Amino acid sequence: MSMGLRIKTLRKKAKLTQKQIADRLGMGSSNFGHIENDRVTPSSSDLQKIADILHTSTDYLLGRTEEEGTPQPYFALTDKDERDIAKDLERMMEELDSDSSLAFMGEPMDDEDRELLRISLENTLRMSKEMAKKKFTPKKFRK
Repeated sequence: MSMGLRIKTLRKKAKLTQKQIADRLGMGSSNFGHIENDRVTPSSSDLQKIADILHTSTDYLLGRTEEEGTPQPYFALTDKDERDIAKDLERMMEELDSDSSLAFMGEPMDDEDRELLRISLENTLRMSKEMAKKKFTPKKFRK
């Protein structure tokens, strides 16, 4: 499949017109049409912009890979990581709700404060999981 055909296919999947993409690129729609019809090869900066607009990689557009989407970094959270975070968060919240009531400066926490605390704990768990993956993934497994 040619680069122009890959761009055209992704553009149609995203339900974008040639004019919409051309406007984002700062070029005329006929110029973008020439790119889609493989009459013109886009510059590297335009190719990167097209890839960003279509949420894909330049490697896919150039035919170097068959994976349409943008590759996930090696430290991206998996479904298992998400489930583990949800379990840990649920356990933490149950422990906080158990014997003693939550209080801040002597005032008991209301439902809104509990929700804010839950969100903060969830973000902390996500960040710590990603940081651990970045730090402890051997170089040979990093992509």
